[in-house]
Amino acid sequence: MIGHLRGQLVDKRPNQLLVDVNGVGYLVSIPLSTFYALGELHQDITLLVHTHLREDSIALYGFLTAREKHFFELLISASGVGPALALKILSGMSVDELLPAIRAGDLVRLTRIPGVGRKTAERIVVELRDKLAAMEPPQPERVPAAGRTQLESDVVSALLNLGYDRRAAEKALEEVAGNGRGARAGANAMQSFEALLRATLQQLSHPAKAAAPSGASNP
Repeated sequence: MIGHLRGQLVDKRPNQLLVDVNGVGYLVSIPLSTFYALGELHQDITLLVHTHLREDSIALYGFLTAREKHFFELLISASGVGPALALKILSGMSVDELLPAIRAGDLVRLTRIPGVGRKTAERIVVELRDKLAAMEPPQPERVPAAGRTQLESDVVSALLNLGYDRRAAEKALEEVAGNGRGARAGANAMQSFEALLRATLQQLSHPAKAAAPSGASNP
């Protein structure tokens, strides 16, 4: 079993990265939270790894924090939740958002994640609620909304790969990009892509907030 990898970051995508460890390239599937926190290419990184054995292959799932790896392993312990769906869940909502949603049995929040139907959400709540007691209380984090127009098609493509509906993805992107254009003109392309993707996911996860009137802005 592979427990962790330390090597050079050769390539990174929103759902996968390639790590060179002493000349051997390892493809590792990751959630978006790990993608956001990665450094620049060709830097050394250390990943905590969950090794998933299949009949004909070995799949690696990587995380930058023990907390996220632990939550991933809790998710795949639930009936009907495999590694691919667990990654989608962690990409659709952060651990800090998932903890209160599961504790409260908030099926509406959980079923907004692509691939999570009502029955799956119910199983997650029933089977994991008690197991989450040992995890620390959630700490809310603020996600910046910023991006550049030329990156919008890349963001939509990433959202489609995560299972989101094209129309919903494009609508959320329009809301975010309309508010964030030009806000970070000095940021490099990858930083802007990550921020725009992250903010669009936040918009998709909180439609009620997105629908709130914006006339209460400061004069």
